[in-house]
Amino acid sequence: MTRIPDTQMTPDGPAYEGRLLDRADEPVVDQGAPFDIRTLVSRRGILGLVTLSAGAVALAACTPAATGTAAPTTAAPTTTPTATPTVSATPTASAASAAAALPAGEIPDETAGPYPGDGSNGPDVLERSGIVRSDLRTSLDGSATATGVPMTLNLTILDTAGGDVPFAGAAVYVWHCDTQGRYSMYSSGIEDQTYLRGVQVVGSDGVVSFTSIFPGCYDGRWPHIHFEVYPNVDAITDAFQAIATSQVALPQAACDVVYADAAYPSSASNLSRVSLDSDNVFGDDGGALELATASGDNTAGWTVALGVRVDTTTTPTAGAAPGGRG
Repeated sequence: MTRIPDTQMTPDGPAYEGRLLDRADEPVVDQGAPFDIRTLVSRRGILGLVTLSAGAVALAACTPAATGTAAPTTAAPTTTPTATPTVSATPTASAASAAAALPAGEIPDETAGPYPGDGSNGPDVLERSGIVRSDLRTSLDGSATATGVPMTLNLTILDTAGGDVPFAGAAVYVWHCDTQGRYSMYSSGIEDQTYLRGVQVVGSDGVVSFTSIFPGCYDGRWPHIHFEVYPNVDAITDAFQAIATSQVALPQAACDVVYADAAYPSSASNLSRVSLDSDNVFGDDGGALELATASGDNTAGWTVALGVRVDTTTTPTAGAAPGGRG
């Protein structure tokens, strides 16, 4: 077998950083999401060891050092969202603050809609290398970038069955529409694009953070962001292993400001014809457990935050059933 660049040959086949390739005949960049996630987790472990060593050195001269795992980072605006009883107060919430911001109940199961891109309804972006990323604005092949008002999305994922502790190690897949209400991989003209989709692994603080653009409002739906939570890094490529499928409802005050921007030509009029109570997803309870907080402005960008309780003892009831249009 010809040696694949950036790999080492072992008796069991080609390996990268000590891990056998999932696809022995493909280069490292084409190994898919599971391999990417395992690489990310491995590197986080190494970073944790480096942090621990530095702390040990500092211990001799100063107060004890913490040994936390590096949290996801983004280059997005660092505006601080308004704290509420149901969401994380900051993008780098600690376990203690996450517990203090405990939502009232488990995140409701919702439809993934007709455009999940998780393999359950046509295209599968989760098989693509590079999907593990914090910045969602550019397609995986770099061929196009979605533009709009900047947004940072922070989700605090809590393991309810484990005592509402941060759900470290869970994988979260996020996707949403562009400023015109279109979904990459599905909508006319952008079927070949993969922007506004990505995966992050929950750190020890329970937070996953994404850099993106504020979604538009299309006719018939309240402005929203889709997400799926998977129990571990190996489950991400099988949509039927998702332990939670839900949506983030965006607050109207932020939407009113964002949709005044010229990049959102139809969103203001579409928003005027729908409410949280009339929406076909959030209407059963007005989005009580899915309504995020938002702070910021159209120039510096917005920070959207939501606390998400996931109970692995309950049976998921949602999935990629049709619902809404893009």
